[in-house]
Amino acid sequence: MAVSTILTSEKTAEEQHFDVSLKLDHGYEFRADFGLPGVGQLTLDEPGPLGEGAGPNPARLLAVAVANCLASSLLFCLRKARIDVTGMAVSATGTMARNEKGRLRVTTIDVNLMPGVAEGDIARMTRCVDIFEDFCPVTAAVRRGVDVRVTVEPQTITA
Repeated sequence: MAVSTILTSEKTAEEQHFDVSLKLDHGYEFRADFGLPGVGQLTLDEPGPLGEGAGPNPARLLAVAVANCLASSLLFCLRKARIDVTGMAVSATGTMARNEKGRLRVTTIDVNLMPGVAEGDIARMTRCVDIFEDFCPVTAAVRRGVDVRVTVEPQTITA
């Protein structure tokens, strides 16, 4: 991954670029190449009746991108706070509705994060729960047009 530095009037900012590509296979089915060594291609397709549903569609990819970014951000914060996370279940529900022009749009994404932590660590999670969303670049970008609602429900583990 190439990292370039751009000078601004006050400080230096980093821009990180990444490339992905799509190739039409047939119908509405595309193959996504993430340009990462050892990472296979992903089949994307629209659900019926337009496509055949042979893979996730863009709305599902958006929901999984938001959910994964939030989960990684929370996990990073919890680990930095030295809270042992034994696992994390994550669910996301997207809602699509028609806008004023009658066009389908993703209107909301509800994300539920369920980290597995010791009961004694739940109170220590407060700071992370308060700040982790601010560090997710995908969610910050998506929130400009989609209502993203997040809940954190710690799942207590027994030793």
